[in-house]
Amino acid sequence: MKVSTLAIGDFIAHETVCCCRSCGEVHHSKEMRALKPEYGSFGYEVIVFVGEALFLRCRNYQQIRRELSERNVRISESEIAFLAKKFVLYLAALHRSAQRKVKRHMRLNGGYVLHLDGTCDGGSPHLVSALDGITEIVLENVKLKSENAADLVPFLADIKASYGVPLAVVSDMGKGFANAASQVFSNTPTFICHYHFLKAVGKTLLGNERAAIREKLRRHNVRVVLNRAKARLEQVIDRTPEAVSAMVKGVEAHRLPPTDVLGAVPAVVAYTLVCWALDSGSEGNGFGFPFDYTYLALYQRLREVGLRLHELFTIQLQGNWKENKVYSKISHDLHDVLGDTELMELAQSMEEKVTVFDRLRKAMRITLPEHKRGLNDPGDRSVSMNTIEREVGKFISSLKKSKSYSHQPAYHKLVEQIEAYREKLFADPIAVKTPAGTVLVQPQRTNNVLERFFRMLTRGYRKKNGFDSVERVLTTMLSDTPLTMNLKNREYVHLLLGDKTLAEKFAEVDAAQIRSSMAQSRNAPTRYPQLRKIIRLPDLPESIVSALHRAAS
Repeated sequence: MKVSTLAIGDFIAHETVCCCRSCGEVHHSKEMRALKPEYGSFGYEVIVFVGEALFLRCRNYQQIRRELSERNVRISESEIAFLAKKFVLYLAALHRSAQRKVKRHMRLNGGYVLHLDGTCDGGSPHLVSALDGITEIVLENVKLKSENAADLVPFLADIKASYGVPLAVVSDMGKGFANAASQVFSNTPTFICHYHFLKAVGKTLLGNERAAIREKLRRHNVRVVLNRAKARLEQVIDRTPEAVSAMVKGVEAHRLPPTDVLGAVPAVVAYTLVCWALDSGSEGNGFGFPFDYTYLALYQRLREVGLRLHELFTIQLQGNWKENKVYSKISHDLHDVLGDTELMELAQSMEEKVTVFDRLRKAMRITLPEHKRGLNDPGDRSVSMNTIEREVGKFISSLKKSKSYSHQPAYHKLVEQIEAYREKLFADPIAVKTPAGTVLVQPQRTNNVLERFFRMLTRGYRKKNGFDSVERVLTTMLSDTPLTMNLKNREYVHLLLGDKTLAEKFAEVDAAQIRSSMAQSRNAPTRYPQLRKIIRLPDLPESIVSALHRAAS
């Protein structure tokens, strides 16, 4: 049989199988079973390599295939996808077997704070995950039709049976999580995660303007126009590439050097401004909307480019107006978008609201605009909850006194949301008894482990496929995929593996159990897969009626 391992690469293995004549029991090679799963061609080390490369090192299938090829392991991209699912299933099996160890570990920390989070896209199922906010260990995952309490209760009941009652439950502002938690953990305090609260109110505050600005920019084909200009300018610059170095040196020295390529500098300047406008996404801090404002930033940079082009047109590097025609061309390309008064008003409205939202972020001491840690930012935990509540109170008072408050319904809604959730946002910390003494835990301060995972998943899938929707990946992915985040937690890895490697622990899992889980996952996405052929027909209702009429006659 053909076998592929990291240590050897591809090779042909011969296994001697013995059968007991008296009892009929079949005995396989222990060495072979420790090397690869039964009926499998790739060793456990290859499965681990694929899983860690995909989920921990964020490599795509093409990169993984090249890396394995360098180790003399020939594998297709479809086989990599298959092994990635196997990796998740093996990890899930080990996780279930280590539940008691995890529970004991959390007890030594004084208990656990149950954080609940979910994601979906389009018509995909809701992927709901639960983790301990203290140890940052992902505990359980499930795919549900919705985030309604009726669907969530069985999931939370399983968590209660496996890990006991948490110190507190923390979730977003969804009523489904709150209602389900009150049913399963009746006497357990429930809180609103500060990160998810800000995310929700930010979308409410800024969502309309953001959607309108995005649509306006798309109608003006802004990125298409800029990329065409970029390609056009590259043809000019390629004739005198030394002009690029001259311009860079000039920017660094605040003065262009007296060179023979000054006539080509305007093209380089225009090209640089176009690239700068297209790079507007770099202004974000890695949180995503509503904390980062990609479309607004693009429009703001376009306005800045428009202003600078007019200034540049008056500058004659060699006393010849013709060399500045390149600026006129770019200005002409941007004329429609910069002359759109409705777009300008939308941007001004959003800029005002962004200022208000940033003040709230600073009051809550989380997702601060000046920080560059993105979703790795846990917020300022050195500040007491009383201080944060006091700062938020000052923010509300200041907002109510502002001139725009009376005619901005969005600001009224923002204040109402803060007041409605105040009790769950600013409760006193919980005293937790640990072997090291009593520790105060502030559960509302966010835990972004799952949010980071969902962002990584979305970014990786969009990079691989080139389009925005991740509906299909959420539909087909295994529900326990977020467990891979635990492999970044050293304490968890020690609980799971002890002194062994991940490949050695995988070899201890019953391969028949993994094959059964793989078979179930292939059948899971759709209850009636045959409907896929017709479900998206635009005239489906008419076709059904017609078919029934014909059958009746």
